[in-house]
Amino acid sequence: RRSGQYTMNHDHSKKIPDGASFDRSGSQDSLDELSMDDYWKELENIHETRGNNHEERVALVVKEPDEGELEEEWLKEAGLSNLFGESSGDPLESVVLLSTLTRTQKAAVEKRIETVTQTMRKKNKQHQIPDVRDIFRLQNDSKGKVCDGSEPSTVRTKESENKNETHDGTKGPKFNLGTDEQKSLLEDMPSSDTDINLEISFSEQAANLKDSSVGKMYKGGGGDTLLPNFRLPKDKTGTTKIGDLAPQDMKKVCSLALIELTALYEILGTEFKQQKAVKIKTKDSGLFGVPLSLLLEQDQKKVPGTKIPLIFQKLIAQIEETTLETEGLLRIPGVATRVKGLCQELEAKFYEGTFNWENVKQHDAASLLKLFIRELPQPLLTVEYLKAFQDVQNLPTRKQQLQALNLLVILLPEANRDTLKVLLEFLQRVIDHRDKNKMTLKNVAMVMAPNLFTFHGFGSKIIEQSEFVMAAGTANVMRFMIQYQKLLWTIPKFIVNQVRKQNTESQKKEKKDKAMKKLLKKMAYDREKHEKQEKTPNDTDVPQGVIRVQAPHLSKVSMAIQLTEELKAGDIVARFLSQKSGNVQTLKKEEVFLYEIGGNIGERCLDDDTYMKDLYQLNPNAEWVIKPKQS
Repeated sequence: RRSGQYTMNHDHSKKIPDGASFDRSGSQDSLDELSMDDYWKELENIHETRGNNHEERVALVVKEPDEGELEEEWLKEAGLSNLFGESSGDPLESVVLLSTLTRTQKAAVEKRIETVTQTMRKKNKQHQIPDVRDIFRLQNDSKGKVCDGSEPSTVRTKESENKNETHDGTKGPKFNLGTDEQKSLLEDMPSSDTDINLEISFSEQAANLKDSSVGKMYKGGGGDTLLPNFRLPKDKTGTTKIGDLAPQDMKKVCSLALIELTALYEILGTEFKQQKAVKIKTKDSGLFGVPLSLLLEQDQKKVPGTKIPLIFQKLIAQIEETTLETEGLLRIPGVATRVKGLCQELEAKFYEGTFNWENVKQHDAASLLKLFIRELPQPLLTVEYLKAFQDVQNLPTRKQQLQALNLLVILLPEANRDTLKVLLEFLQRVIDHRDKNKMTLKNVAMVMAPNLFTFHGFGSKIIEQSEFVMAAGTANVMRFMIQYQKLLWTIPKFIVNQVRKQNTESQKKEKKDKAMKKLLKKMAYDREKHEKQEKTPNDTDVPQGVIRVQAPHLSKVSMAIQLTEELKAGDIVARFLSQKSGNVQTLKKEEVFLYEIGGNIGERCLDDDTYMKDLYQLNPNAEWVIKPKQS
């Protein structure tokens, strides 16, 4: 048993093979023609570090799930657990979710419900076992209505679309969720090989590409410069980043991302299976080998609100303090015995504040940073999704690989996602000094991949040949994550629209028992109180094409804004900040943002380039508030 290993079912004692002896034909993209020396040297350094660490630790065991267990867990994470089992009851909440799904997403859900249903029947469970056809029939009764009487999202006429009507005939925004609409948009929308379409479900795009056999694999050898310059076409209703949405909406985003990722993998012929780790006893204090959530819990007692482990932040700062121009930074290891001694000293002195950082050499700090990542009891990319991250290399095109990584980043727990973001940003800063430190994108990717990925095991024997393929593949995935990190933290518009649709459908049901009033009372500001204070004609009857923006933290607390074609969110914030007052704390433009609150979204922080008229048409019942972003 060796420290930092995530499985117990593979022999790691064998010698790392010589890189010249394998056939590279199965490896991915340009790395199949690159020397993998940096990768294997890093792996040797890792084994040497483990060999010098005499403290035995129990390796993480990945449990082989029982029949139907993975599918049942998947349905729970997808927010569909009340469709089956002992929790089976009123399925209206799940029906709302199901009514927003695309054709490919529904197929992924149906497949798993069918498996769970069959498993339950085999086990002769006493509680109600639904038929998958009955579940989806709930959306479409004999009149073709959703359970509450509205038209299903996939059956909408061109007439209602032209009139900007919702599918139940009432006036309102369009969400472009129907399969036919998505196909039509795919055909009509001009796109290039480097444009990432966030308006149409990725799995629907893949299915359409497959059907039309137009898809071409974008392959090519060579260096860093040949990675496509992927970009996000500008969305007039604003780009939504992870962290911009309220928690209740983010939960829905994660459920939809799981369904979408599963559908995408299945359309592309790649099996998607979440792994499940057996809970084991881990350290409950210290720095290295402590679960990320526990580490943050103890760090937040020292620095309230911190989202990144303090030791992780400090090690990066220590590396950067010297210079990022050091040749071989991250590639050249620290002295193993010295790193071990520093590790033990940090455990004893870091939180006391008595550790002397002047004694830490830069290469030792880099080795400690990589050691911290490896020593996490569960991988930074999580046991559940590590294999899915690895399998990104098997997807046919680079664009599809990027789409899958986007969904996987959304699915990571917040602590893992935030820590990964800081790591990738740091790695990019190292690469920015490549002229001096000789660490290009491919070099950094090959050095870091063995620290983030384990390709040994997970219930399967891996022959030597496939280890090389996996090595090149994981280095490539690492390369993608670094190169496209800014794109990966974007929430696709089609998922945000599905959340809007869910919220709209839920509100119709909630209005019946007036539950919406309770939700509104929990909002960050007291709407009713403000209405009493501002009893002006504009408040009670805002003219068409005008919105009222509230800014409780600024000197000008309220302003009526005339919507124009070119008016952006940043313009509104700037207009408020120009109203100076000595009685109110001065806030900088980068400290406050315009928020879209209510209507068909819980809460959403708007980017400065959001065109307000377009967004207003998408969510006419929203309120608009300027406030600082929650950390």
